[in-house]
Amino acid sequence: MRSAFRQVVSRVAGGVRWYVRELTDESAYERYVTHVRQDHPDAEVPNRRDFERMRTDRQEADPRQGFRCC
Repeated sequence: MRSAFRQVVSRVAGGVRWYVRELTDESAYERYVTHVRQDHPDAEVPNRRDFERMRTDRQEADPRQGFRCC
């Protein structure tokens, strides 16, 4: 009984974690790495910091992305 309850709690916690990561776009780097490795196997995969810099630069260059307040 206790084991079944722990499994349910674990599954719910995993779902909440996934949802929050998708909502905040925390998982964008992992998706990007997967994309590069699958579609461009010879390309160099940037580290997390370089990826975030490219992403920020792209968002700031595109007026449709809105503006950053801070």
